[in-house]
Amino acid sequence: MQIRRSTFKDIPEIMVIIADAKIHLAAQKIEQWQNGYPNAAQVENDIKIEESYVLVSEESKVVATAMFTTRKEPTYKVIEGKWKVDENQVYGVIHRMAIKASFRKLGLAAQLFKEFHQQLNQKKIQSLKIDTHEENVGMQSLIKKLGYQYCGIIYTNYGDKRMAFEKVL
Repeated sequence: MQIRRSTFKDIPEIMVIIADAKIHLAAQKIEQWQNGYPNAAQVENDIKIEESYVLVSEESKVVATAMFTTRKEPTYKVIEGKWKVDENQVYGVIHRMAIKASFRKLGLAAQLFKEFHQQLNQKKIQSLKIDTHEENVGMQSLIKKLGYQYCGIIYTNYGDKRMAFEKVL
């Protein structure tokens, strides 16, 4: 398996993974990603600004996707709680992570996190932040297992409540 930046050629495979993730979330009665987000335009923009990543199988198939950045997340400025590392410092952010259905439960999400942690360590950035829906117990379980700590509640730019987590590297 290899992690690399996404290309425009990857968009169809990424969108299949995202569509499947939307179905998976809906089946669990989780409202996350049920409002048209994320969409192909968002993924295309992530690729343009070099913040979209894919995990590719030995058969060259895209099996996972995520957005990773060190740009400040505007919705993280206001938190009902407290971040571990001051909001004014540089930090990493993960959004839009999804794993192909047939590859779930194989530790691929943890591989993506490990890659992003390494990128931050190389840049001497000590914090990675992520948010998730309060009913997305699967993601909460993973990030807690990886050492992330709950910091509080943030609200998306469309007003949805999200649980915010952070790991100091």
